[in-house]
Amino acid sequence: MEISRHHILISVMMMSLLCTINSKTTTDVRIGVILDMDSSIGKMTNTCISMAINDFYQNHNHSTTVIRPHFRDSKQDNIQAASAAIDLLKNVQVMAILGPPTSAQADFVIQLGNRAEVPIISPATSPSLSPNDNAYFIRAAHDSTSQLKPIAEVIKHFSWREVVFVYEDDEYGRGLVPYLSDAMMNISTKVMYHAVIHPSASDDWIRAELFKLKTMQTRVFVVHALPDLASRFFKKVDETGMMEDGYVWIVTEVLTSRLHSLDRGDIDSMQGVLGVKSYIPRSNGLIWFEKRWRREFRRRYLEDDVTELDMFGIWSYDTVFALAMAVERVGNGVDMTFQRERGSTSDLDAIGTSGMGSSLVQLIRNTRFKGLSGDFRVVDGQLQSSVYEIVNIIGKGEKPIGFWSPENGISKKLNNQTKDLKAVIWPGDSQVIPKGWEIPTSNENMLRVGVPAKGGFVQFIDANTDPQTKQVVVTGFCVDVFDAVIGALPYAVKHEFIPFVTPDGKKPAGSYNDLIYNLSAGKYDAVAGDITILANRSDYVDFTLPYTEAGVSLIVPIKDERKSAWIFMKPLEKELWITTGAFFLYTGLVVWILEHRVNEEFRGPAGQQVGMIFWFSFSTLVFAHREKMISNLSRFVVIVWVFVVLVLTSSYNASLTSMLTVQQLRPSYTDIKEIKRNGESVGYQEGSFVKDKLKEMGFSEDRLKNYSTFEQYDNALKLGSRKGGVSAIMDELPYIRVFLAKYCNKYTTTGPTYKTAGFGFAFPKGSPLVHDVSRAVLQVTEEQMLNISNQWFGEAASCDQQNGAKVKSDQLRLDSFKGLFLIAGLSSTSALLVFFFRFLHQNREILVSQDSITQKLAAIVKTFDGFKDDESRKSNPEVALEEFNNNNSPAISEFHQDAGMFSHDEGFITTEPGTPVHDTIQAVETTTNIP
Repeated sequence: MEISRHHILISVMMMSLLCTINSKTTTDVRIGVILDMDSSIGKMTNTCISMAINDFYQNHNHSTTVIRPHFRDSKQDNIQAASAAIDLLKNVQVMAILGPPTSAQADFVIQLGNRAEVPIISPATSPSLSPNDNAYFIRAAHDSTSQLKPIAEVIKHFSWREVVFVYEDDEYGRGLVPYLSDAMMNISTKVMYHAVIHPSASDDWIRAELFKLKTMQTRVFVVHALPDLASRFFKKVDETGMMEDGYVWIVTEVLTSRLHSLDRGDIDSMQGVLGVKSYIPRSNGLIWFEKRWRREFRRRYLEDDVTELDMFGIWSYDTVFALAMAVERVGNGVDMTFQRERGSTSDLDAIGTSGMGSSLVQLIRNTRFKGLSGDFRVVDGQLQSSVYEIVNIIGKGEKPIGFWSPENGISKKLNNQTKDLKAVIWPGDSQVIPKGWEIPTSNENMLRVGVPAKGGFVQFIDANTDPQTKQVVVTGFCVDVFDAVIGALPYAVKHEFIPFVTPDGKKPAGSYNDLIYNLSAGKYDAVAGDITILANRSDYVDFTLPYTEAGVSLIVPIKDERKSAWIFMKPLEKELWITTGAFFLYTGLVVWILEHRVNEEFRGPAGQQVGMIFWFSFSTLVFAHREKMISNLSRFVVIVWVFVVLVLTSSYNASLTSMLTVQQLRPSYTDIKEIKRNGESVGYQEGSFVKDKLKEMGFSEDRLKNYSTFEQYDNALKLGSRKGGVSAIMDELPYIRVFLAKYCNKYTTTGPTYKTAGFGFAFPKGSPLVHDVSRAVLQVTEEQMLNISNQWFGEAASCDQQNGAKVKSDQLRLDSFKGLFLIAGLSSTSALLVFFFRFLHQNREILVSQDSITQKLAAIVKTFDGFKDDESRKSNPEVALEEFNNNNSPAISEFHQDAGMFSHDEGFITTEPGTPVHDTIQAVETTTNIP
């Protein structure tokens, strides 16, 4: 449609007025304006641009430049908008273009601006059109991604965990998709579905898409569409019954700010919808401008109803001021023509490049001033956002319910720290906050809960079908907990239990993992029972918080240790026995080495010397060693070793006494590794993950046996591995508690507890129930769990008090005596090194001789094995006297009988105290004629 004569006349009159105001010479700067002239937003923007030009030059009457607008109508068509831009660049040679208004129209025009080096100032909001990627593009509106933070905060505020994103299938809608997904991920909310609607989609197609959305659980929808499509969409939403209690609809900024352009019927179909839009402060200047704008709009468009001024009109007013100030700063000395290449054959080639554009664009891309919209700030070509207003569509329009700002987040009032919103009227005229999801209507509002079918362990869960009524009867601890949790939810959830059995209903349909896979495949809406939370299972489903204690341990028979013939070996562990024996031998060897050359008691035949090593070392165990120590080094070694023996024997006596008196009942095994080393069998519960855990520990398949009742546990443990049973049962702690309550005096737990997460309820991935059920689990655990446990496992506590919850090995371990053995080893080794250094120093003449190494070693060995030299022996009175007595006992006895000068006792000479030994021996030799 061509521009009307009325518009042309107004433009001529405005230019004449400007010429009259500016009596001095000014330079005209041509700018292009591309608008949808017949649309409400086009008429509003046209009026604002014309008033802005007039106001600017009235307030700046000394300006040396005047911008002259050249309007073009895009006719709401992308191709028409591009054609208008080419005409303005080629024929009019404009220095800048305001518009076009939509992202789809602006896409190609921005490329033209980059090529012609002409600034394109457009309110297009799509993030796919980025000023960072287009040097001549200035976005005179907020990037649509900036609104995602307040939208995400609203969703987080109401604890909605799932949303559906509905968007328009064009440049405007598609650009926001990846950014919205990221924003939802940051608040742990999942985008469950993307509903894509083309602007030309029929009403029937929209209705079919809505019915699809209605069958989903999610009831929170974010709609990103322009007013034309959004008005049709929400009418169909209302018709399909999706604008009722329980639904949540959130619309984005463009639609929220343009609600005034919709018909009353369109607004009626959007009652209860939430929306966000940029907040523009209500200043006195803005209020006065709105009054003037209404008068001007009525004068321009007599046949149109007066619309409202929104943020796009206000931003266009401020944009003209920014452009006019930039043109004035560039001045009239800049070339305002286009440089064109010769021989151009196409319209695009014939456009050329602007001589003013490069200077002008830098000033517009970074500008800041106080305008009608408040702080009008453009940074790197992007109008910056600050505060958003959150509104609720009620009645004829919108009602503000709060604000969002980067500093304070959500608040009832601007610059308020209260993290809340005003009361909201939701769809269906409800004041109850929607929970954000519902059981799909195709499931008749009944939650299908799968439960395992088991032949034993009925205290936990027992699922049977009544043969007469065909009704499923499910009982047990897990069922009571699930019912209590569902009852603790803030809303009603109907559910039915479905046993996981074969089609004939006679046996389980598979393992617990199979049940989990069926849940992930959609056969159930939840699974309740003794389901252990495992990492590999969480890959397929989501678990709630656990409602039982966690862990896996061993059940073993208990025995009376006092009846064991080998109980005396129990106080010390095997490693400690071996280490103690090794140190006995080492200490005996060290003492023999130190005493061999100086002490006759450590000499003799080889067999006698070996016996002496064993005898001396082990005699210290009862402090029965009688050999005299001559070397000071050996005395030092023995003193330390006797202290070590004292500590060991004292500890051994204390431990043995405890075993014989205090602790009479002990586990038959204290560690599963012991069972594995002995090649014995271990049992587990049929269908349990414990089998895989035992395999990870190294047990072979033939050493694992499964059982399905507590009675089978008892029989298998009675028989033991040698008679076809098992030596231990590995199971989870809840089962162990119940088993020990029944067989309290026969079995106990032993060994370490292997950590697990406990029992939990399972739901499909992304189910909104998980969060609420987990919270209810905490509530039931604090308030009702003790009563439920006592109802099913009332006797377990008394058994724990009788035998103790866990029996562990109290053998003395090597780790407790490492320091003691370190001291003994260092003292013995140090004494040994001192001896060898001294010995080698005394026999250094052998080492420096010219003999071969073999001869030197033989000489060293011979010297070591020989007794010490005579002078050394004589210097020791006791050694000399002892040797004399051994060699001359018969002669001394005869002398004693004849002379009676000496007393003789078993062949030994005794003298009066103080008599020199040498003189005594000489007297005896002379008297008895001993040679």
